[in-house]
Amino acid sequence: MTANAVNEVKLEVFEGPLDLLLYLIKKNDLNIYDIPISQITAEYLGMMDVLKDLDLNLAGEFLVMAATLMQIKARTLLPAPSSAAEEEEDPRANLVERLLEYQRFKEAARHLEQKLQTSKDVHYRGSPHFNDTDFTMEASLFDLLDAFRDVLKNLKPRVREIESDDVPIEVKIKDVLAFLASRPFATFKEILQREATRRGLIITFLAVLELIRLRQIAARQTESFGEIRVYHSHSLPQELAEDPVAQEPVPAPAAPLPEPVGGE
Repeated sequence: MTANAVNEVKLEVFEGPLDLLLYLIKKNDLNIYDIPISQITAEYLGMMDVLKDLDLNLAGEFLVMAATLMQIKARTLLPAPSSAAEEEEDPRANLVERLLEYQRFKEAARHLEQKLQTSKDVHYRGSPHFNDTDFTMEASLFDLLDAFRDVLKNLKPRVREIESDDVPIEVKIKDVLAFLASRPFATFKEILQREATRRGLIITFLAVLELIRLRQIAARQTESFGEIRVYHSHSLPQELAEDPVAQEPVPAPAAPLPEPVGGE
């Protein structure tokens, strides 16, 4: 993968638009049954701006969801019906139903995965294991994007970024692996803050995504929205590192597409 092909990193391998909405609802402690549509639309579009800055090939579902949110917002701004007979369904209802359905699906899949993991009674002498107090929660793409956005905001502007900053992503991949190989872990922000330019920051972020996709590194948290630690694969539990099934990235389950509001 060359510098000119950075945008070939596939976002849909990680998450979908409903995942992003659920993430924003949880992060902002919102009521899923009474979503403040103006706030959630602004948050969603803000995250879309970050994704566009990264030059990622956004899946069409993300754009459909953005259009759907804006349609819902427009409908909520219309004058209320003048009588009960004219009362219309809450324009958010279809979206809420889809979010609840997808959330149930995700929870069922997570429960099944946990049962499969607990059924693996495999241990290796001397291999490191995470316990209940360790960073066992896998960080989502949107946790990574939030941290990336924070670092990007604090990046000191430079008058001119030199040409050598535009290095191939494979060089950044090797750099990240070398940085992690000499330590038990690094925080995600530590990895990003080594970069002095916006372009270098973007390529490093995409390198981390690619390494996560290839399962050469793992990004973990102790709690939702907490500090993100990044581990080299040799620092992970050995049953995970040696599991042949875990060597290939597994795409996230396809989310049901939202139906456009007020369609044809």
